[in-house]
Amino acid sequence: MAKAIPLKELPIFSSQNLPDPDFDYKQGAAFLINKPKRWSSFQVVKFLRKCTDIRKIGHAGTLDPMATGLLILCCGDGTRTVSAFQEADKEYIAEISFGSSTPSLDAETTPEKRASFNHLSKNSIQKTLDKEFSGLIVQIPPMYSALKHEGDPLYKLARKGKEVKRKPRQVIIEETKILECNLPRLELYIKCSKGTYIRTLADDLANSLATVGHLTGLQRTAIGKYKNEDALTVGKMEQIFSINDYASNIELL
Repeated sequence: MAKAIPLKELPIFSSQNLPDPDFDYKQGAAFLINKPKRWSSFQVVKFLRKCTDIRKIGHAGTLDPMATGLLILCCGDGTRTVSAFQEADKEYIAEISFGSSTPSLDAETTPEKRASFNHLSKNSIQKTLDKEFSGLIVQIPPMYSALKHEGDPLYKLARKGKEVKRKPRQVIIEETKILECNLPRLELYIKCSKGTYIRTLADDLANSLATVGHLTGLQRTAIGKYKNEDALTVGKMEQIFSINDYASNIELL
């Protein structure tokens, strides 16, 4: 088996290092892509296959369809380097709405529970973040996730109204910062380890504050040293690879 390409030797294409349509992508490369809202991560993979004519493509960390921001995709022999990106810390800007919660813990499903949020303040939220959501914490993965139970993704079971026991996992919250607090809306910066569910963090934070809440927006701004501000847009990729209207005509799953 061929060895993984050292990360420092892997061509990484971005808005600062534009891809060349004539490049041999089978030899390995990575792309920084700004995932559009409502696209699944797999749809971005399909799009990159259309651009490069390469089937062997993998991404370093899923983003939910409602989320936007940095998705790193490796192609060709570069797929052996995916784990190097996956292990890196992630940075997000999350929008949380207090006072209502949903089965999926985000805006993809309709609110089912409501509770008062009038007792909340920016100060009380910050104190709770510092006390309960800093350093090593434990999360229970959400039912609406791609984790599998007996071969079936949990989200498929959740859509049928089923719930199964999920194993708690440890993650690390390295930093949180309140960017805007206009209750019931909270905008929060989060730097965390791989495997952190931001939807779960939003739900757990609301519960710790004696209310309910859910994630209403999410942007991944960084994976390790790679920033979303340097990512290629789908529109730019269409221009570079001479693809007409793929983004506007893509079938949304």
